[in-house]
Amino acid sequence: MWRQLRGKILLSLILGVLVVAGLSLVADAQKLAGTLGGFAWRLTPLILGLTLFNYALRFLKWQYYLRLIGVRGLSTRDSFGIFFSSFTMVMTPGKVGELLKSYLLRRIAGTPVAASAPIIIAERLTDGLAMVALAALGLASFSFGWPVLALTLVAAVAGILLVQHRPTAERILRAGERIGPLSARVHHLREFYESAYELLRPRPLGLAVAIGFVSWAGECLAFYLVLVGLGLPGSWSLLIAATSILALATLIGSASMLPGGLGVADASIAGMLLAAVASPLMTRDVAVAGSLLIRFATLWFGVLLGAIVLLAFRRYFGALPELQGAGPPEPDARTGETYQPGVTGAGR
Repeated sequence: MWRQLRGKILLSLILGVLVVAGLSLVADAQKLAGTLGGFAWRLTPLILGLTLFNYALRFLKWQYYLRLIGVRGLSTRDSFGIFFSSFTMVMTPGKVGELLKSYLLRRIAGTPVAASAPIIIAERLTDGLAMVALAALGLASFSFGWPVLALTLVAAVAGILLVQHRPTAERILRAGERIGPLSARVHHLREFYESAYELLRPRPLGLAVAIGFVSWAGECLAFYLVLVGLGLPGSWSLLIAATSILALATLIGSASMLPGGLGVADASIAGMLLAAVASPLMTRDVAVAGSLLIRFATLWFGVLLGAIVLLAFRRYFGALPELQGAGPPEPDARTGETYQPGVTGAGR
């Protein structure tokens, strides 16, 4: 497992270097170096602090979701280790590597993967809705971005309505029982559905989106400070533009399904800065520098933090029985259900 993680992180670093090299070719390398050298580096602690603010609120949402699906007996320390270790997994395509959280939850607290995996989907969905709201703040004055927001909103609402309409979901599950390869796994799908239903009910959904709005607004403010640090005069219009650009670029990067949105999000930030910020100071070199700096302060800072936490918890995670090679629990011959030590499941 750890060898695979090292390989993924190394591949991510290589891809990151290629993205930086590509953006440097777009800009004049010498001017870009001068622009980065002239950045107000004294703002770095505040910028990184706003990123940590985002992570802290997202951790609170994670804790809230764990309570909603009935996870008990998981210490805050273990929850912290699971949540932040998964930051290394954002560099997998579509962030599918974040299922690491579900596997570690199963091994530490006995939570079935089918019960906890909907948390990852709910996190992405509510973060996406929060990003749509943030991006919409400034797009009224832009001529681009609306199709991305509309598609994201429609897809999210459609998914929520499908999960919350039990008759339709039951029909789908019953249909699965009649399909040979799926029939033996429908009980896992039902467990998955019950957790998803609980997480996406109106009150948890509204609270999670509100938390996401505030937490991601922290990173948008960090991007504004990056632009100010590059010499642009601070103003409300620049703050709104920074908020919309970062939120929209993040959505575009997520839709690309590339690891961390590498290349796509970076180029989107630089391109939208040139298109949306009407200032003679917004040159190509400043736009590329802004993109590189905010991606370091958000994406790469998060990957580094996740790697540190993962290394700190490596010995503890490695001592867990299932991580040493034991397979998943065997299903009961009569019911098909698996016994899980500890108490978890979807709260009803």
